[in-house]
Amino acid sequence: MKNKIIIHTDGGSRGNPGPAGIGGVISVINHTGQVIKKSEFSEFIGDNRTNNEAEYEALVYALDQAKKLVGKKEAKKMSVECFLDSELVVKQLNHEYKLRDERIQKYFITIWNLMLDYDEVKFIHIRREQNKEADTLVNKALDEKESSLF
Repeated sequence: MKNKIIIHTDGGSRGNPGPAGIGGVISVINHTGQVIKKSEFSEFIGDNRTNNEAEYEALVYALDQAKKLVGKKEAKKMSVECFLDSELVVKQLNHEYKLRDERIQKYFITIWNLMLDYDEVKFIHIRREQNKEADTLVNKALDEKESSLF
């Protein structure tokens, strides 16, 4: 087994649309299955985003950060597994659902361009309970933004 990247992302909006945040965990796994690098992110992304936009923005951010984590040359040799709790986004990225929303189409194109930086990228749907760490990071970003307003 060669080194690979495991990404867990989540995005959320309070109000849908409303204030939105992204969160995720990027892990680089070596050929023996050990985590050799790990990075987390938690960011507020704006006030008028939908849940779907936040989910896509989290994935765009993670794919870009993963490339920086391992280096562009190394990324080209690695496979990436992206775990999301948004079944809609996973099915759109896996060509099972059509993309009707123009804004979502732009995210889709951005992700497909980012995929060219890697050997292979897979999108896998998981249940929300399996994505707690990323979900916690989204809520952290939103809570911190909320508390900074008072």
